Amino acid sequence: MKDKQFLENIVHGMFLILGLITVGFVLLITVYLVLSGIPAIREIGLFDFLLGDEWQSTAAEPSFGILPFILTSIYGTAGAILLGVPVGFLTAVYLAKEAPSGIRNVVSSAVSLLAGIPSVVYGLVGMLVLVPGIRRLFHIPDGASLLAAIIVLAIMILPSIINVSITALEAVPREYEDASLALGATPVETYFRVSVPAARSGIAAAVVLGVGRAIGEAMAVMMVSGNAPNMPSLFQSVRFLTTAVASEMSYASGLQERALFSIALVLFFFIMLINATLNFFLKRSKEE
Repeated sequence: MKDKQFLENIVHGMFLILGLITVGFVLLITVYLVLSGIPAIREIGLFDFLLGDEWQSTAAEPSFGILPFILTSIYGTAGAILLGVPVGFLTAVYLAKEAPSGIRNVVSSAVSLLAGIPSVVYGLVGMLVLVPGIRRLFHIPDGASLLAAIIVLAIMILPSIINVSITALEAVPREYEDASLALGATPVETYFRVSVPAARSGIAAAVVLGVGRAIGEAMAVMMVSGNAPNMPSLFQSVRFLTTAVASEMSYASGLQERALFSIALVLFFFIMLINATLNFFLKRSKEE
């Protein structure tokens, strides 16, 4: 009995240490970004940095306004969520509750394949297929645009949303659905009025993962968006916060390099704000 208790204490201590290491890494990243990003914001000015609409980091008189990047990231992420979440959610409900085993195996394998494809492959396919298609369909000079980035991001977030939502829906006790069916509800009513609300926390976690994937993607977005520091427009080349850092960090120096760290800091707090907001509304809905 004592040996068993001693082993449990060791395992508990190991989990505690691993948890503290994880938290320590998060704090370390946070401190590093703050220390690296604050000096440039002080030198440029907070309002000029966040609300400036021109980014000319290599000009004779450089300007470091990231408002176009912020708005592009917001619009791009929102567009990807508007396209990807309904498709991923409805696909998850179908696979978890209605799909025959054969169809489910095939679709699940395809979703897993999507999850394993590198982001550069998404960008390459988008650049060779999607961008020319948008150019021909809408008769515009260049198909590399915000619309192309939104479509690519919507496809990329599907695996996270589908897989996590399926897991959450399958964890709902079968008794809930049996009780609903016994009261005369149809299977579809049962799925959307009983199973989905019961799996709400897991589905919300899927959306959070999707948002994180969409807002944190760089390579695929850089290949299909045109990577030009313009104010966001659906059919115009744009640059995201992530691509702004990725495209210039290799040759940046001085104030330009510090400004890129400041962009990373803004992106970091942006993601934290989104997660905190979603968690707040999720907890509030649970209390109600």
